[in-house]
Amino acid sequence: MKIRSIGIGSDHAGFLLKEKVKKHVEKLGYEVKDFGPFSEDSVDYPDFAHPVSESVKEHEVDLGILMCGSGNGINMSANKHNGVRAALCWTDELAELARSHNNANILSLPARFIDEETALGIVSKFLATNFEGGRHELRVEKIDEIRAC
Repeated sequence: MKIRSIGIGSDHAGFLLKEKVKKHVEKLGYEVKDFGPFSEDSVDYPDFAHPVSESVKEHEVDLGILMCGSGNGINMSANKHNGVRAALCWTDELAELARSHNNANILSLPARFIDEETALGIVSKFLATNFEGGRHELRVEKIDEIRAC
């Protein structure tokens, strides 16, 4: 799959990083759909995680990038959607593994815990890495399955 479009969103804590990530992603040649917010005014992260996640789920964008202060809340919200595999990453190695082994389709970033250079490196690695398939395929397929234990 050739990745062309990226959905992006954050909360107020991730707003400044979102703006930098958006410019970086556009420089890399991707089309960006910004779901907001559009200022640093206090907002609730689910209000932005859910639209980005639905856009990824419905294939309106190829991948998503989300960020909030810790990355946890926005990541949890995204993972409520079947077909979404959001990964909270704070190193480029984690981003690479999330894509190559887990076929992550949303990257979540902890805006208050990584610097801009680290964040942009993570984003670049996430976008440049493809899913390996093979032995990982069955495991990924099981993510959306609900089984009685």
